[in-house]
Parts: sequence; C-alpha cells; structure tokens
Amino acid sequence: MLLDELVATAERVASTRSRLAKVDALATLLGGLAPDEILPAVGFLTAKPRQGRVGVGWRGLAGAMGEPASDATLTLLDVDEALDQLATASGAGSSAERARVLRELGSRATAREQDFVSRVILGELRTGALEGVLTDAIARAADRPGDMVRRAAMLSGDLGETARIALTGAPGDLEAVGLVVGRPVLPMLAGTAPSAGAALEQVGEASVEYKLDGARIQVHRSGDEVRVFTRNLAEITHRVPEVVEVVRGMPARDLILDGETLSLDESGAPRPFQETMSRFGAEAAREVLLHPWFFDVLHVDGVDLLDEPLAERMQALERVAGPHRIPGEVTTDPEVAERVAREALAAGHEGVVVKGVEAPYAAGRRGASWLKVKPVHTYDLVVLAAEWGSGRRSGWLSNLHLGALDPVGEFGEPGGFVMVGKTFKGLTDELLRWQTEHFPTIETRRSAHAVWLEPVTVVEIAIDGVQRSSRYPGGIALRFARVKRYRDDKRPDEADTIQTLRGLLRGGEAEGATDDG
Repeated sequence: MLLDELVATAERVASTRSRLAKVDALATLLGGLAPDEILPAVGFLTAKPRQGRVGVGWRGLAGAMGEPASDATLTLLDVDEALDQLATASGAGSSAERARVLRELGSRATAREQDFVSRVILGELRTGALEGVLTDAIARAADRPGDMVRRAAMLSGDLGETARIALTGAPGDLEAVGLVVGRPVLPMLAGTAPSAGAALEQVGEASVEYKLDGARIQVHRSGDEVRVFTRNLAEITHRVPEVVEVVRGMPARDLILDGETLSLDESGAPRPFQETMSRFGAEAAREVLLHPWFFDVLHVDGVDLLDEPLAERMQALERVAGPHRIPGEVTTDPEVAERVAREALAAGHEGVVVKGVEAPYAAGRRGASWLKVKPVHTYDLVVLAAEWGSGRRSGWLSNLHLGALDPVGEFGEPGGFVMVGKTFKGLTDELLRWQTEHFPTIETRRSAHAVWLEPVTVVEIAIDGVQRSSRYPGGIALRFARVKRYRDDKRPDEADTIQTLRGLLRGGEAEGATDDG
C-alpha cells in the first residue's frame, strides 16, 4: 500500500468528530493491508512505530528531508525499512547515517508525506485515531467481536500484534491471547468526578483510596525474577531496585501487581512529584529512595484475578502486599468518602480514587467503576509571548508563555509579571487562528521562534498544581497547564499573583524554592 493512502485516511480521521466516520475510514484502510503491512500501519496511525524511538529529534529533522517529491511513490514498507535503518544506526558515523536515510526518504516523499513521517517519528501525530477508535476499526475490518479484540489488546499490550492476529490469524487465535506473567498489560484507567461523594453515588459501595502523586508501575514476579514496567509498558526494572526488593520479599511465587511509586521525605510525607520522576528516570542509584504502594493485583500463583470483583482482588492484595497497600476505606457513606478525601489531601496526596467493589479490572479502559477526584485549580494569567508551532501547527502562533502578576515587586518591577510556565494544551484551531492574527498587533519584538507581546492579554489556565523550579524567577512552574478560555473581561492587573501560586506549594516549600523542575 502507498503511504499516501494511509496519510489521506489519517487526514479524513482528523477532520471529523464522528466516531463512526473515523471507524469506517480506518476499517477500510485496514481491510486493504497486506499481512506484513499491518504492524507498520498501526504504528504509523498511533505515532508509535514498532521500532520505538529512532534517535531523531526536531533538531535532526529540521531541513533533513530536503525538497519534497511531486508524486506519491513511497509504500508503507519503504518507510518501515527506513525507520529500521534509523533505529539501528549507532556508533561513529551514526549521525551521518541517519541524515543520509532521512535525506533519501524525504526525496521520495511528497510534502504532506514528509510532514506525516516527521510527526510519526516525533510521536506528535494527532489524527483522532486514538487506540479505542482504532480497536473498533480492527474489529470491524476483521469481522470480530469488539470486546474480544479489546481484551486481546489489553492483555497483550500490543495493538499492532492484536490487529495482525485479528486480520490474519486462525479462528481461536484471538481468544487465546491471555494474561502472561512477565508480559505487561495496559493499565486500567479512571474517569473523573467532581467530589468523592458524587463518585460514590455513581459507583455504589466502593473502596475510597488515596491518589498518590507518584509514578504508575506494574510489577511482574515469577519466582525470584521481578520486572517493573511504566504505565506506557516500558521496562524500568534496573532503575528501581528498591521496588524489586520489596516485591521479591512478598509471600507468593508469581504475581502481577498494579500500583505507584513515590519518594518520601524524612517525616514520611510525599516529596514533590518532580523529585519522584527525577529518581524514577535515573539510570543509576540515587540517594532518594522510591517506595512502592499497590492498589490492585491481577495474578497470584497461577490464578488470574482480573475478571474477579475488586472486593476479591483486595483480599488477595492484603495477603501478599498488606504493608504496601495504598490507604483507603470501603464504604457506602458519602460523608466517609469525603473524610478520606480530606485526609488524603492533608497528607499531601493528590486526592482519591473511588472504585466500585464489584467491578472487574478493565485493563486499558477508562470506565465508570473507577473515578478519580482531585482539586483542579484555575487561574487568570497573562500571555507574555507565543512560540511558532510545528508539525500540524506550522505557521500558527501556538505555545504560550504565561506570567503571574507581581504586585509588590518581589521578583522584579512592582506591577510586573513573572513567567511561570508554557502551554499549548487546550488550544482549538479557532484559538490558534485568533492568536496568529491578533498577537502580531501587540508584539514588542520577535525571533525566529517566538513573538513577545505587550502583557495585556488575560487567559484562564487550569493546572493540577505547581512545583518548585529554578527555571523561572518566581521559583515555581505550573503542572499540567491547559487553556480554558481567554478573559476579555479582565484587565492584566486583575490577574492572579505569583504569591498566590507560590502558596500552592506544600508546607514550607515556598521558602527557598530553587530546585529545577
């Protein structure tokens, strides 16, 4: 199949909000693939090529592909082979080899194919072909029950391989995909609720558990062998020896556990999220230790539990991991749920997750039986600059530099603004067009990458909190910032202050906040 056909399908999927239309387009494409094209095609559509990271970033891609071709001649396998060459290039001369491969690939690609391949390599493809939609398309193309395809994808953790089995396998192959100790499965995800009481009303009797501000882990044990995976199924066993040691000491031979790991301070309180993530990503041992906490168990000593109700899984979890269970209470009382939520926040955690005790473990799915509840903060900030976008956003002013008001001049001139972060999340195409038209009318200077603005535009930003950072003068950075709306009704001197944002730091962290986030 020509790459152009897949690119055209991806564009159709991105241009419609209709889930049915997305599934139809993707199913038609999948039905026309040769067996050896299935894995590459699914990888391209999800911006997760089977080769993984290929050692090329924006800097390496910039201008590397050269002038585009006028006619579409590239096939899916041509691109897949080029990605193989990029991924295997190593040692002396690897940069030159990657440049050569990109140049040859680019010379055969049309302009839209160059753009598509670049976004696949960088993992920035936004087609709306999220895995749930693509899973439904696989089921339709293969004429197989959707639940069966979803279950195989959940338990294998590999949507491309699931598609290959569904489209080319023998009867029974899809059903045979099961839970295997040592092979990670897609984690169950939680929906959201405005309060613990509201969540309890929705799910009924539930386990109300602390939502830790840590890193999700899935741990597999087979005898003395322990393997640890991230929520994205990447193995990080060698980075977390303390987690391995804890699980190796549990009273079981075979286990699959779901949980989180985080670092604690001397008093036993959670350290800031970025400290956990810094230690979590370390290749070598650090002074900061990670502590594992588990909230579910999927397998114990030859018995699969993911289809059993949470109440039964909790009993098994208590037997094997009691001292390392995440705190929580089982209740039907909204007042108890709200009390647990308050206790979780007071202990420095993010909030709670309310889980129906009768629900099975729906691997890879975000369902109504798990509901997370955590405070969402919104603040009015001022746009200080905007960066030119890349990929699909090329030609648009996108990533916003955000500033908080400093009325007393603690970090600069009184009445000035202190930068606290950047974001492009939440920007619709309509807002991107408006920004690109309006911001040049209030610019003060520009570079090749950004336009600096008069600090007069107020934007409402939702955040999950702040963290210490030496990157910005105020000593903090926003966490998970996203645009809610522009506030034409507010003046810049009505924006929220740097002092208000710094007040979100836990305990005494606001003083002497200098660590880089």
